[in-house]
Amino acid sequence: MIQRTLARRLFLLALSLLPLPALSDSVPPPPPLAARSWVLMDATSGAVLVDQQGSQRLPPASLTKLMTAHVAALELQRGRLKEDDRVLISEKAWRMGGSKMFVMVGDKVAVRDLLQGIIVQSGNDASIALAEHIAGSEDSFAAMMNQEAKRLGLADTHFVNATGWPDPNHYSSALDMVKLARAIILEDPAHYALYKEREFVWNNIRQPNRNLLLWRDPSVDGLKTGHTEEAGYCLVASAQRDGMRLVAAVFGTASEAARATETAKLLGYGFSFFESRVFFRKGATIQAVNVWKGGARSVKAGVGSDFAAALPKRAGEEYTPRVVLKDGDVVAPVAAGAQLGRVELVGADGKVVMQAPLVALEAVEQGGFFRRMWDGIRLFFRGLFG
Repeated sequence: MIQRTLARRLFLLALSLLPLPALSDSVPPPPPLAARSWVLMDATSGAVLVDQQGSQRLPPASLTKLMTAHVAALELQRGRLKEDDRVLISEKAWRMGGSKMFVMVGDKVAVRDLLQGIIVQSGNDASIALAEHIAGSEDSFAAMMNQEAKRLGLADTHFVNATGWPDPNHYSSALDMVKLARAIILEDPAHYALYKEREFVWNNIRQPNRNLLLWRDPSVDGLKTGHTEEAGYCLVASAQRDGMRLVAAVFGTASEAARATETAKLLGYGFSFFESRVFFRKGATIQAVNVWKGGARSVKAGVGSDFAAALPKRAGEEYTPRVVLKDGDVVAPVAAGAQLGRVELVGADGKVVMQAPLVALEAVEQGGFFRRMWDGIRLFFRGLFG
């Protein structure tokens, strides 16, 4: 549990990277889209490549179910929920209008099936049933959704239900949705596979995934569509080509076909003009840092999440990574995850364009009495004589 908590904290630290080096003049402006707002993000680095009204608060419609499924997946990870658990379908869930999985009141349906019904069929009934099972009521589950939104730094998002049913206090943004999609991809890869399923059969009813890009582009493997009269047609999609993964969110297009076409334009732009570079891998030792008064003379240091950047193509040689240690000596004990300095990405002009914490990859306990005494003497005289 401690390791998982640390991993999530480091994931959130990674979200705070300075996201994007200055663009090369050779990169053309992104294409205009027939939509209300849109954002394109490099999933590895979190760099925002395109942002058109990305923080505008808009109704997310069924894109809401990305958070519904994500909260359920986190409960599975924590062990408070199991895929084989049977969920009793309430009358409220059964009566819910809109897109449906077609579960029946009084049925007991496995969690894994409800997750498929939420992700593939966009089932409002499945969303409410799972929300009630996890939190006791849909209102309580919405509070869990908002807690997770806060953890992920979704500043322009607030949920009042698990489905995206229209409500003036229920809103999100294109930028927040790509952040959420990135968290789903990186934090729960096991369940991410559900987002590329093209169809799901339940109660002898076969329903296709409404994400048309799953049929048009083999590199697309998720995520979710949404539509209401107020929201228009929305789509959050992710694709991977040549080791680079992009996430796009497009809000407020005019039709099901338009949201697929406009999103494809955005993804195509990103893959054409950018490349993703990983400079330091998560968990890899970047360097050993000296430790005083410890059971070990040094501690392995690295980054808690891949230190990566989305760069204009053929511009990678213009950027150089470097390590900057914190001022002062490192004295045991040292906790795993303790910040020891930072890693930076430096442009050809010497300016820092991105940075992330350099952290201890392991713990170092205090050394024995004689080690502590000897190192204390050495530090004393080093302080006297420099």
